[in-house]
Amino acid sequence: MADNHLSELRFDSLSLQDSVRAGIRDAGFEFCTPIQACTLPIALEPRDVAGQAQTGTGKTAAFLVATFERLLASDPAAGEKKQPRAFMLAPTRELAIQIANDAELLGKHTGFKIGLAYGGTDYEKQRRIIEDGIDILIGTPGRIIDYFKQGVYKLSQVEVAVLDEADRMFDLGFIKDIRYLLRRLPPPDKRLNMLFSATLSQRVMELAYEHMNEPELVRIEPDKITADRVRQAIFFPSNKEKMPLLIGLIREIGEGRIMVFVNMKREAERVESYLNANGLHAAAISGDVPQKKRLRMLMDFQAGDLPVLIGTDVASRGLHVPDVQCVINYDLPQDAEDYVHRIGRTARAGAAGDAISFGCETYAVSLPDIEAFIGHKIPVANYDHSLLPELIRPKSKPRRPQQGGRGTPGGQRSSGSGRRPARRS
Repeated sequence: MADNHLSELRFDSLSLQDSVRAGIRDAGFEFCTPIQACTLPIALEPRDVAGQAQTGTGKTAAFLVATFERLLASDPAAGEKKQPRAFMLAPTRELAIQIANDAELLGKHTGFKIGLAYGGTDYEKQRRIIEDGIDILIGTPGRIIDYFKQGVYKLSQVEVAVLDEADRMFDLGFIKDIRYLLRRLPPPDKRLNMLFSATLSQRVMELAYEHMNEPELVRIEPDKITADRVRQAIFFPSNKEKMPLLIGLIREIGEGRIMVFVNMKREAERVESYLNANGLHAAAISGDVPQKKRLRMLMDFQAGDLPVLIGTDVASRGLHVPDVQCVINYDLPQDAEDYVHRIGRTARAGAAGDAISFGCETYAVSLPDIEAFIGHKIPVANYDHSLLPELIRPKSKPRRPQQGGRGTPGGQRSSGSGRRPARRS
């Protein structure tokens, strides 16, 4: 792995407890990433921090290390059972699970007990763990509020509050739930508060100033808004040629994990049907896929048993899958920020990766805003129309096909072409 994404600040130069140092060693961390180097010295004082950081830059480790240090430096209040002393909110189940996994690794030697609360599965199991007493509560707003209203736990002893992916919380409509919970915590000056967001927009900053204690702002420079080692390219296919081009590119890429992003769930299902019909093992993940199935998809994708994962922007946040070789924007996102989140699935933690986008007739209108947001033009790639494969149509209709079949590409039934379909320039 390349290490040019790291700063010159070593973890062992920070004033940390031995149990925290041991967890950092277990994780194999030696030098801080830039976001860690900027935020940890602030949070360890301790002072509140609001950080702008793209996914994959190490922000989770930053707020976990600061949290462990704060809790180790104080004594828990006496009571009948442990109540949460740290409180961490995430917008998606996948991100909450990932934070908990990282907390278990980094906090292995601290003795802290972690509780996880997210919707979709394990309702009674999660409840029992929290009822038995925990030190750190991690989860999504809905189920955390559910358990709180039932009296499963109290928020009166919280010493650390963390909001991760704050801008995504707004996008998913969680802001009322977040404010409901934050208002039931001890006063901001009685706790350490950390907020991280891909963008520190006005609405995010209003939340920070309302519920934090004069947070220090840490921003990523504009020219770092997309990962340095992501090789970006854009094709301009017609709507009819999008599917053949996608299938041709995936065949050309061959081995490796590929994530394909679309704008609507029904389109994810259609792409899944076409890829599988044409001999490419793929699965579509979306917000209404049952949790156990979602986790199985992610495990298979991470293990390499599922080479292609298709998703909407719900899947673009909180998925920590190492070694994603390529991200393909089958549909250009209509929000420029989502472009950054999507391509952030590859080239994580200093690795290199490819981000290929399709500027089709429907979504090319989004390109100027995207390029203005990332601060540069995306290199244009060309392909040979004559080398696009003919497609096998799915035998059965997708689960929710588009009405009228408008814009459905594809050709006559054939075994598919073995020729290289595209040449990137």
